Amino acid sequence: MSEPVLVQLWLPMLAAYLLGAIPFGLLFSKLLGKRDPREYGSGNIGATNAMRTGGKTVGMLTLLADMMKGAVPVALALHVAHDTESHVALIALSAFLGHIFPVYLKFQGGKGVATMFGVLIPWLPGLALAAFALWLLIFYTTHYVALASILAALVLPAGSWWLGKDLSVSLVLVLLALLVIVRHHSNIRRLLRHEEPRTGGASADEDYVEPEDPGIAR
Repeated sequence: MSEPVLVQLWLPMLAAYLLGAIPFGLLFSKLLGKRDPREYGSGNIGATNAMRTGGKTVGMLTLLADMMKGAVPVALALHVAHDTESHVALIALSAFLGHIFPVYLKFQGGKGVATMFGVLIPWLPGLALAAFALWLLIFYTTHYVALASILAALVLPAGSWWLGKDLSVSLVLVLLALLVIVRHHSNIRRLLRHEEPRTGGASADEDYVEPEDPGIAR
């Protein structure tokens, strides 16, 4: 492997992954003396469950941090002259994979929605805005965070086609969308069974535990 490829691509990808893997939901919960989000609610370390188990402050801090750990490496890549859009796409993917498969927590991470928006904002702001607008519309009409997140993720492959992105970028956007949807598999099952909790259905003061899916291990 040539040194330029190592320095220009692989090391930034590794750095983006390690940053993306920082479990801010768990860290903020512990720093503020709240419950471990892995042991309550959905068992997820993302912002929604962090808010459910630790309250609004923990949830908002987690949301912002999870977005920033996607936005920062992508923004840095965009300002490096030798980074092509395909390189930026790979760095975005690395940060996203770090969040959902964090090495620090035995690869058991979040569902990727906040970090997905984080990588899109500096990279493809128009696509980020379209996805967020759809998220808001679905959330405020249904109060289902999971449904809003799944449908927002579907904007990515559609937007890639609309914008005429090259194959490497399109593949990364499709993969981001697919991983968000797959990470919501239990939510999809509960939505179909009309068992998915709406936002506000369980507070941080309740020992809410999501219904288990038969045969699905956390």
